[in-house]
Amino acid sequence: MKKVFLLGVVFAGALTLGGCGHTRDERTVNGAAVGAASGAVIGGLASHSAGGAVAGALLGGAAGGIIGANSNPPPPRRRCAEWEEDYYGRRHCIGWYD
Repeated sequence: MKKVFLLGVVFAGALTLGGCGHTRDERTVNGAAVGAASGAVIGGLASHSAGGAVAGALLGGAAGGIIGANSNPPPPRRRCAEWEEDYYGRRHCIGWYD
């Protein structure tokens, strides 16, 4: 039960911190940190040894850093420049800012 709780806490933290970072460097560091923490917990629980935790941290950190570096934030939403109302009074955008 303790292992399941600890694993749940690690994954909840990973999901919370996974989307943080506006620049590529921030996403790389955050991905490496989350990957190393998750890898250490999973490696330690799977092997029941410190060596497994260290190996998991190294592999998880490398994988998280690579994934974080190659992820891109979504583009900003387009802003409406001109509105028009239909017959029922609902507003629809008919012109966008570039």
